[in-house]
Amino acid sequence: MKIGVLALQGNFREHIRTLAGLGVEAVEVRKPDHLVGLDGLIVPGGESTAIGRLIGLYSFEEPLRNFQGAMFGTCAGMILMGRGGLIGQVDIGVDRNAYGRQVASFEADFPLADEEKPLRGVFIRAPRVTDVGEGVEVLAELDGDPVLLRQGRFLVASFHPELTDDTRVHERFLDLVREDMHVGA
Repeated sequence: MKIGVLALQGNFREHIRTLAGLGVEAVEVRKPDHLVGLDGLIVPGGESTAIGRLIGLYSFEEPLRNFQGAMFGTCAGMILMGRGGLIGQVDIGVDRNAYGRQVASFEADFPLADEEKPLRGVFIRAPRVTDVGEGVEVLAELDGDPVLLRQGRFLVASFHPELTDDTRVHERFLDLVREDMHVGA
């Protein structure tokens, strides 16, 4: 299994470190041709406007929309993958920076679907999901707001799982990649 992490801006190194800790080959994706041969792709958190501009500058829009593997977007990645985002593959409405400015960043524990142990989320200028379309499964909520969602081969999180030692969200993404590889085979 080979996973790419969009490495234009943001927390790409942290995702690569987490994947390496799980024994998965992870590569930085800096040009559209780097998408070839990948089984999955992570669109990391960072500054969604900056990442969006770089996606345009490097002509990534269509290659990202046409990527056939599983995709996982965290924070800014969720904004880009949500309805109206540059990638736009997940049927959710997203409100940027809805949890507040940088100084209002926080960590919180919340339940994760099918797990007894709560998940720790790091919320940095995090987006809030404003509405969820049909076919989107909510996997975790914080105070009634969806913070981890899945739609088919797409996973999105409004928090930064790569900034904790808990690898369960990345493991779920890898399960999604395996599932998608099996379906595509």
